[in-house]
Amino acid sequence: MTTVQQDRRTAQAEPARVPPAEPAWRRPVTDAVRAVREAPRRQLRIACLVAGVSLLLYAVVRHFIGTSMVDMMVYRAEGAAVANGHDLYALRVTQWNLPATYPPFAAMLFLPSSWFPVGFLRVAITAGNVLLLGLTALLSFRLVGWPRREVRPVGVVLVAGLGVWLEPVFTTLRYGQINLALLCLVLWDLTRQDGHRWKGVGIGIAAGIKLTPGLFAVYLLLTGRVRAALVAGFTFLATFALGAVALPGATWGFWTKYLYDSSRVGKTEIVDNQSLRGVAARFLHHANPGLPAVAAAALVAVAGLAVAAWAHRSGRWLPRAEAWGVCCAAVTALLISPISWTHHWVWCVPILVLLAAEASYERSRPAMSRRRRWRVILGLTLVGFCSFSMWLVPHKGITNLQMNLLKQIPAGMYPWIGLCFLAVAALRIRARRRAAGEPLVRLPGQRLPVEDGRPVPVPR
Repeated sequence: MTTVQQDRRTAQAEPARVPPAEPAWRRPVTDAVRAVREAPRRQLRIACLVAGVSLLLYAVVRHFIGTSMVDMMVYRAEGAAVANGHDLYALRVTQWNLPATYPPFAAMLFLPSSWFPVGFLRVAITAGNVLLLGLTALLSFRLVGWPRREVRPVGVVLVAGLGVWLEPVFTTLRYGQINLALLCLVLWDLTRQDGHRWKGVGIGIAAGIKLTPGLFAVYLLLTGRVRAALVAGFTFLATFALGAVALPGATWGFWTKYLYDSSRVGKTEIVDNQSLRGVAARFLHHANPGLPAVAAAALVAVAGLAVAAWAHRSGRWLPRAEAWGVCCAAVTALLISPISWTHHWVWCVPILVLLAAEASYERSRPAMSRRRRWRVILGLTLVGFCSFSMWLVPHKGITNLQMNLLKQIPAGMYPWIGLCFLAVAALRIRARRRAAGEPLVRLPGQRLPVEDGRPVPVPR
């Protein structure tokens, strides 16, 4: 037997070596590096140049207008109160005497911020928020399924560089807020497979920090993902338990008293508040809009969650159905919250990505059937979130309650955009189901006629 034959037999006898599985924690980094390598070089270089110029211009504007980062100061004070054993909800920070308004669990997470000087935190939180803006773009692309994978690094760079001019993002950076971190937690959760055992953890943690994201657990429940909704609920209870063990007095005070004291959060009627309740207060010229605001919020809550669930359950006919459902749930949460500051509307990023996807697919159609409606909707929405319109109307002191009808629209720009978005989503779902010959709502037990194993469209 020759040496070559022996080598061949040895190779056949030995099992093929399987490369070791990559650790789960390393996969996101590996995927990111691979995506950057596969991205078109010229487009990526141009995107980096545009983003760099935009961020440089943002830094100049920020320098001249001044940036207090007052919310960052509150977070730092909360962390110091936890570290030093002080009364968390008795503290007052900055010249505006701002109090702590988040649950004790959030204050525990803010503890490391008390280790660093304010100057360092200003730079670190600003840089971190820009990175989170890029991560928001990436997660939004995954949620929407657009654009192509090799082009996504270009999109991430552009959103991270240009997205700072969206008013909610601009204000988040100016105040040193945590909205982008919460948004990433929720998007990371909702872009995972429905069968994942830990789906819901991100929503539960986000709700433990700031209660509003808890509405996404309701969305999961309404769309039949009971296990994920329960995981979110139990995770939220775990954050409550951690706060109760570490800070029992603060936990008791928050859940029995401070949570229900709206004066700690801010005034309802000021233009900063872009919720339905804020619009109602300014429209009725009364700081406490009372029953009309409650009725409007209840109606929008039912309608918004119904549209969100309808979108998810129309996945067979509606492209990007889950993205429509998630964005509708987010808009509903922002509308019905008693107070939704302008910087809470950072959900404009996934909303704009979704509308951009619709506009892109519309533009790719044959010229004979091509329309401009989604490009118009995208353009108007983008202008609305970049307009800073609520800050352009007189809004100092009592003037918030003295606005005429003409000033109400710019003063409440985001609620109007949110209501229009829910209406557009409902019309989109209705059109797609009608085009497929499906009933608008499938009743329990309802079956469509079947011919040759396929459903027969319902005659119209």
